[in-house]
Amino acid sequence: MNDIWSVVHAERQALIHDLEGLPADRWSTPSLCPGWDVHDVVAHLADDAKTTKLSFVLRLAAARFDFDRYNAAAVARERAADPQRTVASFRAAAHRTTSAPAPQATRLVEAFVHGEDIRRPLGLVRHYPAEQVAAALRHQLNTGVGMGGGKERAQGLRLIATDTGFDTGAGEEVRGSALALLLAVSGRPVHPGELAGPGAPALLGDGAA
Repeated sequence: MNDIWSVVHAERQALIHDLEGLPADRWSTPSLCPGWDVHDVVAHLADDAKTTKLSFVLRLAAARFDFDRYNAAAVARERAADPQRTVASFRAAAHRTTSAPAPQATRLVEAFVHGEDIRRPLGLVRHYPAEQVAAALRHQLNTGVGMGGGKERAQGLRLIATDTGFDTGAGEEVRGSALALLLAVSGRPVHPGELAGPGAPALLGDGAA
């Protein structure tokens, strides 16, 4: 668990560094997360960093156990008029080790997937620790789509990470970096050519590798 938190903290700080000084007109850039712009995702991450098991339960109950309503309220709560105030709120909570009552690997998923939700549309690049990305990928493959994972998306496919020893599943092969596989399994688009193999179109869900 300590290893996970050290990675999460490093990723939070790296993202904060990338966002400091971001021009005002870039904050409304649509993120890879459907329906959210860059500012929305940062607000979500700030709220996520502050969440405790108790606050999660209470707020989920207040949202009538609707995760979409819960997330919308969280974004509204943390999204300041000035985006840099949202970043400051995120920075203040960046070293916390509290979370919702969920597997610790979800912290890695949040850090990597939401990091790319923000960076890719902005043209920013980060090199993530491949083995930890593979751990997040493993979690997503064991978690149903309804719970934020991607188990069903990879059904009937063999996923092979070209930058780690990760190799799982049976069926048509999909090859790519652990990050590209993680994004695709999580329902995000990837750059052309990031994934290869006969199973790539099925994993991407759009008929194009």
